[in-house]
Amino acid sequence: MSEMDQIPELVPSPEQPLPLNPAPPSVLRRIFLNDVELRAGWRFFIFLVILLVVSFGANVALRHVLKAPPKNQPLDLRPGPVLAGDSLSFALLLGVTAIMARLEKRKLRHYGLPLKQAFRGNFWMGSLWGFGAISVLLLTLRADRNFYYGAPELRGWSIIHFALLWAITFLIVGLFEEFLLRGYAQFTLTTGMGFWPAALLLSLLFAFLHWGNPGETSFGLFQIVLIALFFCFTLWRTGTLWFAVGFHAAWDWGQSFFYGTPDSGIPARGHLLHSSFAGPHWLTGGSVGPEGSILVTPLILLLFVLFYMAFPKQAEYPDPEAIKSAQSLLVPAQRVFAVPPGENF
Repeated sequence: MSEMDQIPELVPSPEQPLPLNPAPPSVLRRIFLNDVELRAGWRFFIFLVILLVVSFGANVALRHVLKAPPKNQPLDLRPGPVLAGDSLSFALLLGVTAIMARLEKRKLRHYGLPLKQAFRGNFWMGSLWGFGAISVLLLTLRADRNFYYGAPELRGWSIIHFALLWAITFLIVGLFEEFLLRGYAQFTLTTGMGFWPAALLLSLLFAFLHWGNPGETSFGLFQIVLIALFFCFTLWRTGTLWFAVGFHAAWDWGQSFFYGTPDSGIPARGHLLHSSFAGPHWLTGGSVGPEGSILVTPLILLLFVLFYMAFPKQAEYPDPEAIKSAQSLLVPAQRVFAVPPGENF
């Protein structure tokens, strides 16, 4: 290559001084944007607004189609309405999350429910832990004669029918409730304030959503915050929500169907055992059910310790692939101006 053909080096000359530093971003830009994208708080706010609007629209449409006035909340859990309601809610939640993922150029799997890990090891391990935890709690109460199993209320095929129906129902309940507050919400707020501040905030919100349940108490809500923090801990250690979904579903299935105790103050219709409590409310949970027992606190603390021992290695959460940085935004420019092999400038 001759001297005339060579590309001149881009060296600033006295007549062409170096460019000045770019002007600092405006106050308005700093309020809404960080270095790479919309701030986490605004993204979470948009997510909530879209979810509330879509949910309100779906409720109005259903009432119009069914042409029936809204009814008061039933005094017991029924698998049909719970399954239908939470299935619709989970579908809407997935749709809104998919919209946010598309807007943010992320994958749906980044929010805690990767399809490749669905109903695999962690899910079944969580199911075993969930049923085991509620069983240990009730066995402890039974040993002190504060809980009685009672006789079976179902016979023959009715047992299989309601066992499967409630299993499917509580699976959907677990998917919806875990993904609602520990899916997109946990991921997004983690990028803005850190994992555990976000976990505490969303756990308090999780308890607030149970505030209107019949028979719920302040201490029962406190224990809901604890169990929510445990679910966050399982997400932090495993990187996904599948353990928490399995635990949540199996715990609810065990107390509502198998043992026939109230779930957050609401008994279930079509349960296996006609169980009963006999003891002080602070020990048995009273109208709340076993979730309101003071024994839940040491049980959850024990679960933290056992889970820490069972899963000693912390997973990468959030997924590094989903985290945007100023460096990642420079990659396209670096590729454009990359020097081909063998070329010298």
